[in-house]
Amino acid sequence: MQPEAKRILECDVLVVGSGAAGLTAAVTASHFGSRVVVAEKAPVFGGTSAWSGGWLWIPRNPLALAAGIHEPPGEAMRYLRGELGNRAGDPRLPMFLANGPEMVQFLQDHAALRWIDGNRVPDFHETPGARTGGRSVSAAPYDARELGSWIGKLRPPLGVVSLWGAGIGPASDMRHFFDALRKPASAFYVGRRVAGIARDRLLHGRPMRLANGNALVARLLRSALDKGVMLIDSAPVVELLQEGERVVGARLSGPDGETLVRASAGVVLASGGFPHDPERLERWAAVAGGREHRSAAPRSNTGDGLRLAETVGARVEAGLASNVAMAPVSLVAGPNGASIAFPHLVDRAKPGIIAVTPGGRRFVSEADSYHDFMAALAAATPQGAYPTGWLIADHKAQRRWGLGWAKPFPFPLGRALRSGYLKRGRDITELAQACSIPEGALEATLARFNQGAAQGVDPDFHRGESPYNKVQGDDRHRPNPSLAPLAKGPFYAVRIVPGSLGTFGGLRTDTLARVLGAGGDPIPGLFAVGADMASIMGGHYPAGGITLGPGMTFGYIAGRFLAGQPVTGPTRECRT
Repeated sequence: MQPEAKRILECDVLVVGSGAAGLTAAVTASHFGSRVVVAEKAPVFGGTSAWSGGWLWIPRNPLALAAGIHEPPGEAMRYLRGELGNRAGDPRLPMFLANGPEMVQFLQDHAALRWIDGNRVPDFHETPGARTGGRSVSAAPYDARELGSWIGKLRPPLGVVSLWGAGIGPASDMRHFFDALRKPASAFYVGRRVAGIARDRLLHGRPMRLANGNALVARLLRSALDKGVMLIDSAPVVELLQEGERVVGARLSGPDGETLVRASAGVVLASGGFPHDPERLERWAAVAGGREHRSAAPRSNTGDGLRLAETVGARVEAGLASNVAMAPVSLVAGPNGASIAFPHLVDRAKPGIIAVTPGGRRFVSEADSYHDFMAALAAATPQGAYPTGWLIADHKAQRRWGLGWAKPFPFPLGRALRSGYLKRGRDITELAQACSIPEGALEATLARFNQGAAQGVDPDFHRGESPYNKVQGDDRHRPNPSLAPLAKGPFYAVRIVPGSLGTFGGLRTDTLARVLGAGGDPIPGLFAVGADMASIMGGHYPAGGITLGPGMTFGYIAGRFLAGQPVTGPTRECRT
């Protein structure tokens, strides 16, 4: 017998999870008059989105159009057909492309979202239909004081990639930090930023200038509060409630007992996928490390939404090209002996840094996307072995760009060296010994790489030739923005292991984000968005922002549909 709930809440829409996709659904439904409750398992709001770069892939978005970038309507679909193969027939793709720009404009007009453009951010690949910019947007930096007392409920940036708790972004902000010891204007800028961080920590306990995914979530959180959404933290969902076949609410657990939430229109699952569910990882992510997979997503993302949906007849789609959004991570010692995954998204592409297998051989263009990088490492790993490798930098590159958690000059390296996170050798032979790389292998790899890099070429992997490779490097470095010889010691190395930014496998849904049952029909009253929804890209990764872009778009679609509003796009489906 179920224990009696201590309180009962009545609403129209219950959203389970508080990442950007779930909050978009909540803000949209509430804007159109629905009573909305958001239940978050963790004590803070924001999910993986709060730790993300905050970029959305939205072709033909309003910021691109305003800048005069007018790509043909079918160009994005042309690119996706080349990237996704037979997965490009997914009917949710045209719904995403039709509604994405509308979602961006809606949140600009009716919520606290202010955007910055990605008009110089290229797609990952050079497949026909690819663009060198105009398909990306991100949230503008945000003053956390706008959240008032709710700032304590926002998930802070991921500590190992932040500067004393402050996110660094957008790109112009990061460039000033890299140039602080080279340009007086950048030194002045960084001095002001550091002083501001110190002041905020003294007065408020955390930095107040929010950037990247933290700014995106904060703006959505402010919008939800303004529209009267009820936000409940520390409230994991333990059961979905049904009347007949229809999902009508959920039972929440909490420190003060259970709460019964009745949702007359429906329940939206947005709990962040399964990046910390070891059983599903072992079954569905063997190539990405399986049970030993180390995700950079919050540890509270343990597959709750998928398990809840399965109890009411939903099917999980996990036969994708990849069931996880792979990324290389290194492991930083955290409190209580737990390790924290540092995602290597920026450093790999910088001049003077390479990646090698445990055998000391390069295996990829290091400036390729994080997902492609890990796919190449998996392919270079003997069957049954754990995919791991090393990032290698010379002294100049490490002090200029940093290497993972080992930050650039003037930050000291002592802690990283003492903990064993960072390996160091006076010459490349000594570094190879520290990393247990076979004698002579790293020396041979470096000799070949340096010969080409001095001329700005990479005959093995063509690093720095594609638009994406170029933008990931240093556009002021010549002749190739991503290549420089590793010339002078000491040399440094950081061990990389398989990780992710989240998961792609998820619940089967239709074009309105309704969860599908075993027979292919929608389960009445149940929706899924974000990482709880099976990726519309079929497990492929064609561009940065293909998680947040579709996630927020289908949050917008679900919010409109649940509030009884018409939905743009090629669909003849009607409200159930």
